[in-house]
Amino acid sequence: MGFIGAGGNTRSRHLPGFAALSGVELVAVANRTTASSEAVARAFGIGRVEPDWRALVAAPDIDAICIGTWPYLHAEITLAALAAGKHVLTEARMARDAAEAEAMLAASRAAPELVAQIVPAPFTLVFDGAIRRFLDDGRLGAVREVEVVHTHGALADPATPITWRQRADLSGHNLLTLGIHYEALLRWFDDDAEVGAACGETFTRERRDAETGAMRVVDIPDCVTVSGRFPGSGARLRMHLSGVETTTPRNEVRINGEAGGLRLDLVNGALWHSPRGGAEERIEAEPVAGGEADGWRVEADFVESIREGRAVTRTDFATGVRYMRFTDAVWAALGGC
Repeated sequence: MGFIGAGGNTRSRHLPGFAALSGVELVAVANRTTASSEAVARAFGIGRVEPDWRALVAAPDIDAICIGTWPYLHAEITLAALAAGKHVLTEARMARDAAEAEAMLAASRAAPELVAQIVPAPFTLVFDGAIRRFLDDGRLGAVREVEVVHTHGALADPATPITWRQRADLSGHNLLTLGIHYEALLRWFDDDAEVGAACGETFTRERRDAETGAMRVVDIPDCVTVSGRFPGSGARLRMHLSGVETTTPRNEVRINGEAGGLRLDLVNGALWHSPRGGAEERIEAEPVAGGEADGWRVEADFVESIREGRAVTRTDFATGVRYMRFTDAVWAALGGC
């Protein structure tokens, strides 16, 4: 394995996850600076530091690449890695926009012998099976509305430095946690939502760049509200995402059908079912075979797909294109509320 960009998720999840697997060698790392690459190599017993990501992709002793960079490099590295005959696991979000995502999908289909996987949205892994069964077996009846609310206070303080998530040059059209929540919805609903309207607000229009000290324009909104519809079922979709919550943070999905509803409380990790007019009943989380308590087994899935030819399910490039198309549609609709 070679690692390009060893950010927080790579250090907390991917590097320990791959290191724990039998027969997997952590060969090389290329981070943004040589100093940070060397620090990661020391911490995780990685044998070599490469001067840049292109040298790592070209290395003949590397079979697979883990991309942990910000979204602006996902497409470029993926295309180069697939062309070099390397399997690819890329961090989410898939790319900056749908055009980049579609180029990645086309390259993966041109090399079907290579595994191409996106790190999945992790919030709902232990609840996905139960939610899908409730929808499939009719216990909710016809679904009328789906509501997603995720708010926190990370952007509430105007003095907080700008992050890559607030810069379109680094993050593209990815807005707050829009893509990660919509990806979860795609596991439960078969059709793609149509965006009717979207609006966003940037309350602090300039923030300090922590690296340079200069002020930089914020070009990704601090909060976003989306209104849409699933055309197959006719269910209404509403999403509200905010980084300026100054009361209790929220992270919740509600699915309301004519016969009952589901409430997924992601703050407390609990799923609740309510028959129409009845009391809530807690639905137990379902362990994922071979996974951690929260359902995480991304690294094992990736290696098993390589070794056994197993199809990628969490998350394949085709699904990534679907959520990037939705993200683009929301971006294009901003200002429409």
